[in-house]
Amino acid sequence: MFVPFLDLKRESERDRVETEQAITRVLKNGWYVLGPELEALETEFAAYLKVPYAAGVACGTDALTLALQAAGIIRPNANDEVITTALSAAYTGLAIYRAGAIPRFVDIQAETLQIDPDQIERWIGPRTRAILPVHLYGYASDLQNIGNLACAHNLPVIEDACQAHGSLWKGKALGSFGAAAGFSFYPTKNLGALGDAGMVVTSSKDLDQQVRKLRHGGQSQAYVHELLGFNSRLDELQAAVLRLKLKKLESRNEARRQMASRYDEAFADLDLKVLHPASESLPNRHLYTVRTAPRDDLRSHLRNKGIGTLIHYPLPLPHQPALKQFVLAGQEFPVAEQAAREIFSLPLYPELTEEEQQHIIRTMRGFFEM
Repeated sequence: MFVPFLDLKRESERDRVETEQAITRVLKNGWYVLGPELEALETEFAAYLKVPYAAGVACGTDALTLALQAAGIIRPNANDEVITTALSAAYTGLAIYRAGAIPRFVDIQAETLQIDPDQIERWIGPRTRAILPVHLYGYASDLQNIGNLACAHNLPVIEDACQAHGSLWKGKALGSFGAAAGFSFYPTKNLGALGDAGMVVTSSKDLDQQVRKLRHGGQSQAYVHELLGFNSRLDELQAAVLRLKLKKLESRNEARRQMASRYDEAFADLDLKVLHPASESLPNRHLYTVRTAPRDDLRSHLRNKGIGTLIHYPLPLPHQPALKQFVLAGQEFPVAEQAAREIFSLPLYPELTEEEQQHIIRTMRGFFEM
């Protein structure tokens, strides 16, 4: 049996008629950029998260970059710094750099794989302008301690919620805690477009208005550019598709949680470290990521049985060739480095069949029982 790590065609086929209707609606309207579909999506996504404002942009990376710029905290040519995690997709570091700041990486917590607040405090300096936690795999960062640090040092928190659509902490949506948050709608996300797309959400009217100006070339009105902005707009076709998918997000997240619970139960007695949510959080289970020392042997075993897996992420950000220049003397990342040698992700998506999941479970158990 072949089980792909992710098969987006299954979702597309299931929703084909509704998706075609949404696309046809845009074609009939003849408005393709910054139109009524985007306005509706922004309103609906903001209401879903229970935040006042949401602004669509071209991708999740741009969402983080524009959130940082719109916050007005990064000064030109001042070598300002933004602290973030050592374990994430490289785009987190790239977004900080594109916003005009230097990314400063800190190590993670061994149990949660989230950014370690103790390490944040250690590396806050006179040039630190913001803290950017990543809600990795859809799990909440330690927002309580991060928030306390931010208040103590008068720093804004910009949330990287690119994997956290529908995740909750203390009953509130991730992405609604900081000065702003960036979401990605890359096709593999829990709420995925048919291409790239992103969103900046915030409770600040001024920040929202600044994002809207920046995404549209810095224009305050047609052909009047007040700022050196970007060309970063979520188009109408993607907005129409995302509106359809947003209606199904909660049910799809619940399906992921049920599948993850079956994995949890099946692997409870194995020599396998499984991430568990904190009691006050409800993750969307974007990825089912586990840790084990014989990671590579286990992945080979699964591959030989037709099961696809991926590593999220094999190289900590401080070791990325493009980003290692930003590591300070004396900085070490032993927890992230150890995790990167042990982590990998199993298939987890609503279209995964029960037969396929049972095949994965049997194969996993077979490896440890050999």
